[in-house]
Amino acid sequence: MTTTGQRDVVDVLIDQHEQIRRLLSEVRAAQGGRRRDLFEDLVRLLAAHESAEETVVHPSARAVLRAGHDVVDLRLDEEHGAKQTLASLYGLGVDHPTFDRRLAELTRQVLEHAANEENEELRYLRENLEPARLVAMAAEFEAAQAKAPTRPHPRAGTSRAANLAAGPPLALFDRLRDAVREWREPHDGHGA
Repeated sequence: MTTTGQRDVVDVLIDQHEQIRRLLSEVRAAQGGRRRDLFEDLVRLLAAHESAEETVVHPSARAVLRAGHDVVDLRLDEEHGAKQTLASLYGLGVDHPTFDRRLAELTRQVLEHAANEENEELRYLRENLEPARLVAMAAEFEAAQAKAPTRPHPRAGTSRAANLAAGPPLALFDRLRDAVREWREPHDGHGA
């Protein structure tokens, strides 16, 4: 947290990483409808989180880090792999026989990525950017996340430009799909 007491982008990201770790653990332990609901929450959070990182955080890291391109490229590769695993898991559903094995793979990918991001990219951002810029980035990140897709779209690309171009239509489609699913659940007793 900055000396002004305002949360900066590093605080926001670390808090979300903790929330993601908690959700991964809860999904592993849950059963039935509770597991499905928690997994839906995890999918939405991961999709929006990564999209906002690709739009706000990674471009800033490229600009300020001495080895920024290499660090960011490694994080983007990790994110892409996790997006593919998440998309696969989402397609399988929580009741599929291989879900637990694939969830373990996703958990490994996500935890490794978060640790690498915190130890490299986020640490360097905090060391090299002014506190006011980091606070402004937190607001930019949260705005980008509010407009981000709620499902993984590994084929959409991982660059800022790809997220700005593809993100809004994908987000609209995802949010419509979410609304239909939420409407259907009380009407037919199960999700879409």
